[in-house]
Amino acid sequence: MSTKFDYKAVDAIIDAHDGSARAIISILQEIQEHYHYLPREVFPYLSNKLGISEAKAYSVATFYENFSLEPKGKFVIKICDGTACHVRRSIPILEKLRGELGLSESKKTTDDQNFTLETVSCLGACGLAPVITVNDKVYPAMTPEKASELLKTLKEEI
Repeated sequence: MSTKFDYKAVDAIIDAHDGSARAIISILQEIQEHYHYLPREVFPYLSNKLGISEAKAYSVATFYENFSLEPKGKFVIKICDGTACHVRRSIPILEKLRGELGLSESKKTTDDQNFTLETVSCLGACGLAPVITVNDKVYPAMTPEKASELLKTLKEEI
């Protein structure tokens, strides 16, 4: 079942930046904010609308780690596995959440697109370790049990 991609949101974002190729990073950020990732369909479209090569738009999107070419969930949970968090047992938190969400190292987003689970090298909150974030909100001193309770709360918001 194929559906035609709706470019209305992309057009509005491009128009808000006066169609300037110099605003490619901001345009990509806003597209990702709208769709929760960068759909592959936008690259040829941006190429045409901004007068840049498709490779240029794609290279910007793949250069910066913050951009995602894969769909992400409504709730993006990041588990820190930097030194302080790792030593304070972040891995059992990751394993607990993976188990409850049916995710793995290779499968990071739930089928219903509600949750994405990622590990990051550092969240910059070492004194609060172990730390997770949910949509950039910091949750300090986590345990597997606290993470499970947080997950239950998030599920109630869906």
